[in-house]
Amino acid sequence: MTIFDKIIAGEIPCYKVYEDDDVLAFLDISQVTPGHTLVVPKKHVDDIFGYDETMAQKILLKLPMIARAIKNSNPKISGLNIQSNNGPSAGQTVLYSHWHLIPRYDDDGLTSTLAPTIDHSADFSANKYQSIADTISAQFRKD
Repeated sequence: MTIFDKIIAGEIPCYKVYEDDDVLAFLDISQVTPGHTLVVPKKHVDDIFGYDETMAQKILLKLPMIARAIKNSNPKISGLNIQSNNGPSAGQTVLYSHWHLIPRYDDDGLTSTLAPTIDHSADFSANKYQSIADTISAQFRKD
């Protein structure tokens, strides 16, 4: 059982930004940049190679909607990286399919190549995580 299985089962808390029957999106604890969100299918699949057409539609078609909510949550967000490592040789450290949505800011100090070891978790309190998650979640209630 991976950490994502435990998060989906409610055994480990997370800062949820979106959830439906097929997908869970929550803040990455490392917060490469504020708003860094992980999107995971609720059905365990190790990597993209395990997706069938139905799962691909249920998961991948949600990425633009979640990306828009992240971008709309903060006017300083000027772009977004979407990244998924598939297989240990590609840098996948948790063998559960997941997508990183990493907001980019003009002054974030990152290059166009993200370093997977960046970890700003020490800069984030529980309140700060929750505030970011709530701000992104609110974007789904607009219309």
